[in-house]
Amino acid sequence: MSFLIALTVFVGLLCTLDLVLTLGVIKRLREHTALLAKGSQPARPAIQVGESVGRFMATTVDGAPLEPGSLHGETLVGFFSPTCRPCQEKLPQFAAYAAARSQGRDGVLAVVVTEEDDAAEFVAALSPVARVVVEGRQGPVGTAFMAHSFPTMLTVESADEGTLVVTDTRVTLDIPAATSV
Repeated sequence: MSFLIALTVFVGLLCTLDLVLTLGVIKRLREHTALLAKGSQPARPAIQVGESVGRFMATTVDGAPLEPGSLHGETLVGFFSPTCRPCQEKLPQFAAYAAARSQGRDGVLAVVVTEEDDAAEFVAALSPVARVVVEGRQGPVGTAFMAHSFPTMLTVESADEGTLVVTDTRVTLDIPAATSV
């Protein structure tokens, strides 16, 4: 009889331990679900509308020097990484949108951020419609624009003394470029 009592107590303790562990797993799953939901929203650049872009000097893949003063009027700026799946998906849309803009190639800047030699596909797709810069993660253009997530798309406008001011951080590639200003 004492054996049955001991066995019943053991099974009860085992079930209680299982219940505690299951509740812990459920709590962690809820936390992960919240983190995933938060991460699935489109990333916004750290720089906001109305802020000035920092100083930078870079060279385009064509060999032309690039600095804030060389961007005139409204300029569409896109930051892409070849290792980023959303970047690969947005690249054709961005290229089509850039091609339709009335400002032409000089009104678009595309920055391909990579530490490896895998930028060729992106450069080939973007070069006909944009000035293209290839740089590393902490490159001068990405640092000036505070672009830490990819893809990042925004528009800037020339201000006094060659500075750039952010005019939009939510570029919608679905709208025809001719109607967006």
